[in-house]
Amino acid sequence: MIRHASVDGQTAVPGRVLVVDDDRRVASQTAQWLCGLGWHASAVGNADEALPLLSRGRYDACIVDGLLPADGASRIAATLHVSRPATGLVIAAPAACRTDLTAALGADSFVTPPIRDDELLTAVRTAVAAGTARTAAGEARMLGGSPSIRRVLELGERLADAPATLLITGESGTGKSLLAREIHRMSRRRAGRFVEVACGSLSETLLESELFGHVAGAFTGATTDRDGKFLQADGGTIFLDEIATASAAMQVKLLRVLQDLQFEAVGGSRTHAVDARVILATNEDLAGLVAAGRFRADLFWRVNVLTIDMPPLRERIDDIPLLARHFLAAQRARGGRAIEGISPATLDVLARHSWPGNVRELEHAIAFAACLGRGAWIEPADLPPAVRLGGAAGPQAASGPDGTAGALKRCMAHPERQLILDALERHGWRRDAAARALGINRTTLYKKLKRLGMNLAELQSRRAVAGHGQGAVEPASCSPPAASDATSTAASASR
Repeated sequence: MIRHASVDGQTAVPGRVLVVDDDRRVASQTAQWLCGLGWHASAVGNADEALPLLSRGRYDACIVDGLLPADGASRIAATLHVSRPATGLVIAAPAACRTDLTAALGADSFVTPPIRDDELLTAVRTAVAAGTARTAAGEARMLGGSPSIRRVLELGERLADAPATLLITGESGTGKSLLAREIHRMSRRRAGRFVEVACGSLSETLLESELFGHVAGAFTGATTDRDGKFLQADGGTIFLDEIATASAAMQVKLLRVLQDLQFEAVGGSRTHAVDARVILATNEDLAGLVAAGRFRADLFWRVNVLTIDMPPLRERIDDIPLLARHFLAAQRARGGRAIEGISPATLDVLARHSWPGNVRELEHAIAFAACLGRGAWIEPADLPPAVRLGGAAGPQAASGPDGTAGALKRCMAHPERQLILDALERHGWRRDAAARALGINRTTLYKKLKRLGMNLAELQSRRAVAGHGQGAVEPASCSPPAASDATSTAASASR
């Protein structure tokens, strides 16, 4: 990127940006330049590196080289549109490609090399604003009329203006983030900002800077002062997801903030005080972590004051048709192929599946069917294999009030096993990547593998032999990313 203009980077609150360019020098220089303006920017060289990063955290904008090899730009754009509509997409490519790429990739802004600094910054801000507008206009509300969801919403409304910290528990993919946003909207703080932080996606050092901010010179690359998420949430609500992943040192810092809402920026000595409602979420058993010595008891008692437990999707089967149609409507709004609706047979299969990935799994099942189906209606054959097989097995005991625990486990074992196998194959049998794609941590994946009696070495060997013998592979690479496969922000610029 050739610089021709000096730019004031302080006119908008900087966010997080991922730059993707197969020229790693260009990607790195662009990211460093953005960091100098106060943005949190990272650089990668291809889509395969970008997608796992996006699955672990939320980015405000993606700068993508529109000519990445192996359809890299298309893969990133598709992931953003399906999983991260709040992330703005900037495409960098020659002017001759502008019309085609903007339409094909759904770009929010476009830059043409050689790129001026002011042009790039304007494009990034435009993309961030577009993502924010999509969030405000199309943000999914808590959908459903089942008794369990009605109870959750009633409790959320009662606790919306309570001064104490609120803890939301529940399995991965049940919609804890959506509930936190709904509570913010129901509160007197609705005019303030809702700030979300995925604690599990950041290292301890980066998480501290993300939460509390830093001063110039605090660490390598910190060339300017930067406000943290707590300051940004002043007068509003801050939502800390995956709180159980915080390190012991971070737990001490969080305890102090939750007690008096005071903190110091990284490398700074000034104490900041904020007025923010704190909502936390976890899919872990915090009491069990305390007993195991992995979570501080004093922090547990501080956060375990007001709690709401999100019900899993298998306990709200009546909501599945409404949710499925909502997700299909969202797919149509993104400009996908014309689909009239979901057939009754498909709804029957969806109702019988046990949904170990919960609402997030349902969303991606509909996205999968919408992308790969051929007819005007979504039919059972269009659904992902794990959902088809799970639905065909008829696991109604999962939703029946009088089903035994043994029956429930038997009903869930096969689809859960298939879901894990699919994730492992998609990610080259790397357990850390597969765990992120499934929306769980690596320890939880190990426990599931042990419980299901899955020997990875043996399974991988069998799959390799079977795949070699068949000479054909399912188009798994065309499927939408798993629940946590957040979308990537890619940066391309020509220097």
